[in-house]
Amino acid sequence: MNTSIKTLGDLKKSGYKSKSIKQELRGNLVTALKNKTSVFKDIFGYDETVLPDLERAILSQHNILFLGLRGQAKTKMARQMTALLDEWIPVVANSPLNDCPLQPISNFAKKLIQEKGDDTPINWIHRNDRFAEKLATPDVSVADLIGDIDPIKAANLKLSFSDEQVIHYGLIPRSNRFIFVINELPDLQARLQVALFNILQEGDIQIRGFNIRIPLDVMFVFTANPEDYTNRGSIVTPLKDRIGAQILTHYPKSIEHSKQITSSQVKLGAEQSIIELPEILKTIIEQIAIEARQSELVDAKSGVSARLTISAYENLMSAAELRFITNQQPYSFARLSDVYKILPAINGKVELVYEGEQEGAAMVATTLISKSIRQLFIEWYNDPAKLKKKSAVSDYQEIIDWFSADNKLDLIDSLTDLEYKNSLNSVNGLKELVKKFHPHLKANEQLVMMEFVLHALAEHSLIGKTGLVNGVGFKDLFNSLVG
Repeated sequence: MNTSIKTLGDLKKSGYKSKSIKQELRGNLVTALKNKTSVFKDIFGYDETVLPDLERAILSQHNILFLGLRGQAKTKMARQMTALLDEWIPVVANSPLNDCPLQPISNFAKKLIQEKGDDTPINWIHRNDRFAEKLATPDVSVADLIGDIDPIKAANLKLSFSDEQVIHYGLIPRSNRFIFVINELPDLQARLQVALFNILQEGDIQIRGFNIRIPLDVMFVFTANPEDYTNRGSIVTPLKDRIGAQILTHYPKSIEHSKQITSSQVKLGAEQSIIELPEILKTIIEQIAIEARQSELVDAKSGVSARLTISAYENLMSAAELRFITNQQPYSFARLSDVYKILPAINGKVELVYEGEQEGAAMVATTLISKSIRQLFIEWYNDPAKLKKKSAVSDYQEIIDWFSADNKLDLIDSLTDLEYKNSLNSVNGLKELVKKFHPHLKANEQLVMMEFVLHALAEHSLIGKTGLVNGVGFKDLFNSLVG
């Protein structure tokens, strides 16, 4: 559209046709689908579930409710819907309700057009500015959302309270021709939810007894967490009935999708970006979130946000960086021992049940890391428990025998990369085991995998592990039990 047009007359001559916001969304989505253009960026794992539901809702011109646990990209999808709006739309200059010059709805715009006709000035709004958002909190009022009488305006303009010009419009009327998002809808008081009925169904508003019928043009998107239905509030049934589409979101169904989400959201410093993070450590981070969602110590109804893995990733890189700085070593790669430094990133991201509170947040976080290592070890290697039941010669026997021969291995944080490598290579059978099951690992990845095997064997009670002040030590299981 030619944004150099500045008057209503020129806009008419250009052939501009007014469309509702839902028609814009629908038309631009159809074009994007035909051109096979991706609209929603960095939304992973929803291609076959959530996104088709969202596309059907937009094509149906429905208002939308995203229902799902924390950290499932509900608000992110709502914000990205602006990409489906027309790039620019004209509005009557200074109009309080972003009036379309061809279909004005406010008294201000109607009077201005009546006075100036084709000379009515117009402005242009970019699609990125056509998004409004409100978090439902206990202090939200009808005046905030819908509007109220403004006594200061009445006094300044010397108008009586019966004059419609004294109305101060709330967020929703001022978001006319916008995408308007209300986050955590169940937290909105029931009387405020009732105030939305007519807006959703008929498009009219009522303010302090004024009999106003304004055909608002708003695309409503609501978000809600199922936990809120019992803990803090609920969505009143008539309001749910007026929302065209309720779309259920979910956590990633594969670790690969989880990795994509995490990698797209992490923020690293310039120095941290040069640190190598082996793939095995990325997988462990994602597995921690999976274990948390399945843990009996974590409140499943609260969910475990993707923000856990994002924070854990950033914290892990910082742990490696701190190790390099403290030991005055050049930046290289993160080690598995760095994973145990991410407890603060886990503690605040999980809601614990009573039993979890009794254990303590730090202990629960450590348990989640241990379970992740045990589970991944079974997936990547032979399950030690099954080998022992078959009385077969274990793949791990050479490693176990090395520690049984009164050998021990201390992996201190201050070890240089060469010392770290030599220490791991000193354990008989360790390097050979990793090469057998994972023959194509890069050099640094192989070293981290070797350390992973030691931690995993300790978790499966095949060797002993003790925490040191500045690292971790491995030795024979029996010796570790007797001191």
